[in-house]
Amino acid sequence: MLLKKSIASLILFTFVIALLPVLSFSQSKSKSEKGFPFILPDSKPDRPLSEALKRNYEAYIGPQPIDNELYTQFKYTELKGFDYNNHDGTISRRDPSKVIFKNGKYYVWYTYRHTSKPPQGAALSNDTIPSADWDLSEIWYATSTDGFTWEEQGVAIPRPPKPHVGWRSVSTTDILEWKGKYYLYYQGFMETSGKRGDDCPVAVSYADSPDGPWTPYNKIVIPNGGEGEWDQFSIHDPYPIVYKGKIYLYYKSDFNKQPNLVRMQGLAIADNPLGPFKKHPLNPVINSGHETTLFPFKSGMAALVIRDGNEHNTIQYAEDGVNFKIAAITEYLPIAGGPYIPDAFTDTKDGRGITWGISHLTNVTGWDTNHSVLLRFDCDLSQDLHDPEMKKAHVYLKPEFYYQLGLSKEQKERILNTKR
Repeated sequence: MLLKKSIASLILFTFVIALLPVLSFSQSKSKSEKGFPFILPDSKPDRPLSEALKRNYEAYIGPQPIDNELYTQFKYTELKGFDYNNHDGTISRRDPSKVIFKNGKYYVWYTYRHTSKPPQGAALSNDTIPSADWDLSEIWYATSTDGFTWEEQGVAIPRPPKPHVGWRSVSTTDILEWKGKYYLYYQGFMETSGKRGDDCPVAVSYADSPDGPWTPYNKIVIPNGGEGEWDQFSIHDPYPIVYKGKIYLYYKSDFNKQPNLVRMQGLAIADNPLGPFKKHPLNPVINSGHETTLFPFKSGMAALVIRDGNEHNTIQYAEDGVNFKIAAITEYLPIAGGPYIPDAFTDTKDGRGITWGISHLTNVTGWDTNHSVLLRFDCDLSQDLHDPEMKKAHVYLKPEFYYQLGLSKEQKERILNTKR
């Protein structure tokens, strides 16, 4: 009798154990049979999710653009106060710095070229004819009380005499305020741009006032990388921010080889504006982007990543200022954007973000009169602003815009000659 009971208990136990997966599957199935909620949850729901939906909650600050503080559309406004000589290509303004507010007005510095002819390419260039839009340039600056109408103040950094860094051209500047002094970092060309590429290191000048006078350091501040390294030929777009008690200077380099040129962003860190700057061992820290535009955001660093690379047209974020991840995908980002960042130099632990700045547009007319113009951009990448119009996830464009993106002559011929 006891043996029969034991056998019966064993059979029942085995049956229950065998049934558990079925019961578990049945319960999980009943839970998930109900579809994903009609009202989008603010936080990740406790239910099976596709990789796309997981990413929607884990990769972005908010589950939709209106909730994402690092998503925005950009609005653009023509600036007043700048003359371009009827846009004949002899005057160009490009690559603006960050905007700062001092002495009751805004300041911006930029690459300024005024030459007898528009750029003619390296082979036809000489001491007065530029090879490229940024060749034979100086650093100029302008001020404004409202950010829309500007008054040009003239040269800040002239081209130095040979053999000093930048004797051929000084361009693509950015501003740093550090312990009561001001520092302008810029690319210093010592040969004609285009003869071997855009090879140049970074130079710096300093002053007690944003109005100057500026004293050149006359030394290379950030040298090119060693032979065979990604930044061996060029360090462009120096972009300093005070972060973690140090100077974090981000920069871009062109590498690989033509016609498959690659552009990525690196980082060099220093305790002193004049260096030495130590390049980060994880360089490049951003794998895409044509220019360098960053700003402190919360406890980390945000970056506008435009053009070039797998992750172009993204806004990225790094909690540590080094390891960047995509925080938003957008369009029509400002080219060479120089934002107004009130806390760029305060070593903030809670970056408030940006709402406007200055950028540039290139090839305003045609390549035979190639030049660039400055313009204003506005956005909502700020903890202190909530502008739903900036958070729209689409832009309506006229047909004429799309027709400008038409087939090239060679592409059209290929299509017409394709045998059906």
